[in-house]
Amino acid sequence: MNIDLLFDPLFRLPFLTGLLLAVWLPVLGLYLRLRGEWLAVLGMAQLASAGALGGAVLGLPAVAGGAGAGLLAALAKWGLKRPSDSAYAAMLLLGWAAAVAVMSNHPLAEQAAGAVFDGQLYFTGGGHLAAAAAVLGIGVQVLLWSHRALLRARVHPALGPPGAAIRLAFDLVAGASVGVAILSLGVMASFALAFVPAWRAFATAPSWRGALWRAMAISVTAYVLGFVLALVLDQPFGPVGVAAVLLVAGLAPPWRRRAGRGAG
Repeated sequence: MNIDLLFDPLFRLPFLTGLLLAVWLPVLGLYLRLRGEWLAVLGMAQLASAGALGGAVLGLPAVAGGAGAGLLAALAKWGLKRPSDSAYAAMLLLGWAAAVAVMSNHPLAEQAAGAVFDGQLYFTGGGHLAAAAAVLGIGVQVLLWSHRALLRARVHPALGPPGAAIRLAFDLVAGASVGVAILSLGVMASFALAFVPAWRAFATAPSWRGALWRAMAISVTAYVLGFVLALVLDQPFGPVGVAAVLLVAGLAPPWRRRAGRGAG
């Protein structure tokens, strides 16, 4: 156990990279849950991981390979008129099969696979931070533009789904975000930060704004806890981060019940 590592300047940039993603992923997860598309995160993550490994084989930056594959997965999702969990499960299986095939046939991909699936947060650089800041900034702008349409489609389904442009912009942001996140946090840690806080907040928060703040609070708290524990205990961030997300989400108080008692 080495507590001094927490104050090492070497880990400041990785911490900021993960922090930006910990703020953004639960917001993205809430909108995906609002649309009934939470499984899409895992499907796109698996396809993005295959793209990152393929990029490593071709000598491309891993961030470019992962984000590019995530964008292609988003385009495939957008092309489906009525995407379903079955389609996302097919994306997951296709991504896993492609990743294993690449790993089995190229030594460079086999070396990169551990970093992709377990996360390489402590070895991230300026490119990862810039990519995380980019998907956060662009994603916020897209949601500010499409927020009303996305909510209206859930509250008043008779009005039909959001327009094609809104769906395409949202799906591209989701794909790029997942592609960038897995290169820093790992596949399952990215999925955990996008899914678990949103799942917990969606069921307990008294309002949409409350759900956003609650999901981000759960995610950031879990990320900081996971980062500290993994660093101090000299463990990969991925599994420690997933455990921290589940722990913090499980201990989070049920806000809806509190609001109900206060109103009564």
